[in-house]
Amino acid sequence: MSTVSEPIFREEAVRALLAWYAQSKRDLPWRRTRDPYRIWISEIMLQQTRVEAVKPYYERFLTACPTVKALADLPEEQLLKLWEGLGYYSRARNLQKAARSVLAEHNGVMPSDYEGLLSLPGIGEYTAGAIASIAYDVRVPAVDGNVLRVLSRFLALRKDVTRPEVKAELRASLCQVVPPEAGDFTQSLIELGATVCLPKGAPRCEGCPLRMYCRGAALGIAEELPVKGAKKPRRIEERTVLLLRDGDRTVLRRRPPKGLLAGLFELPHVPGHVEKEEIPALVRALGLEPLHVERLEDAKHVFSHVEWHMIAYAVRISPEFDGWPSESELLIVPNGALHAEYAIPSAFAAYKKLL
Repeated sequence: MSTVSEPIFREEAVRALLAWYAQSKRDLPWRRTRDPYRIWISEIMLQQTRVEAVKPYYERFLTACPTVKALADLPEEQLLKLWEGLGYYSRARNLQKAARSVLAEHNGVMPSDYEGLLSLPGIGEYTAGAIASIAYDVRVPAVDGNVLRVLSRFLALRKDVTRPEVKAELRASLCQVVPPEAGDFTQSLIELGATVCLPKGAPRCEGCPLRMYCRGAALGIAEELPVKGAKKPRRIEERTVLLLRDGDRTVLRRRPPKGLLAGLFELPHVPGHVEKEEIPALVRALGLEPLHVERLEDAKHVFSHVEWHMIAYAVRISPEFDGWPSESELLIVPNGALHAEYAIPSAFAAYKKLL
């Protein structure tokens, strides 16, 4: 592959890429602005989330939080409700931490330099590079999975791109060729990976502006790349979910402040798959009186490193119940408030739709 002393792209390849981007780029909401705050929000939302899924969240979030200060001041429950369904809720919390840092340390203005951006909570090398280049045309690269795939195919690279030292070498080489139009260059590489140099299938080499320069295409091996180390298999966990309702109220539980889905509200559940005849005892242990138990459909949810295989029961409980003490992890809420105010993780989407 190219070394750090050997730039990845010749100037004519860079120009071809920029010309292609000017003609072929998708019209996306975050491409209609150079506002670093809006670009930052889009980049965090786009992490591990599809573009089409992000669009409505992006518009809704910026309506509620149009400025850094608005985000910094937003109550956490409202923040998590805005994020509901996007997953990886630590992203939302880090956004707010970073917004407060921008207010306290940068007079409310997003830093315009790469190092300043990198110092903010939740902003890593890729996001700092994306904001710096797209918002400010700072000549730094932004290397995400799309870009790594493009580069590995362009160079016919047989090294494992998930290894930090390989990614660092590619980034260092890319640093040498970022043109003055840094923002367009960053977005052109991301766009190429998203629409032409596709994952999980044959790249659309016939429509690629870099085809005549691409070693992977010349050697006929582009589809075999990039090389990635084997992923650790996900752990399977069984869960029994309880929809506890007394008519117009539903029981929720707040998760612990650390760990998976930290601090979010969820439907109560227990480890393992519990038989129907055991459910009344479980419900009474919560201080509730079950009146009717009904088995619901099974569901599965995939997290990064774990899968939940869920069975569930709808349990009608006696309405003669006034709730738990305020310090309890359990609470019973009106269904209107549940939908309007409480962020329920998408892990429970199959059952939330029944509420």
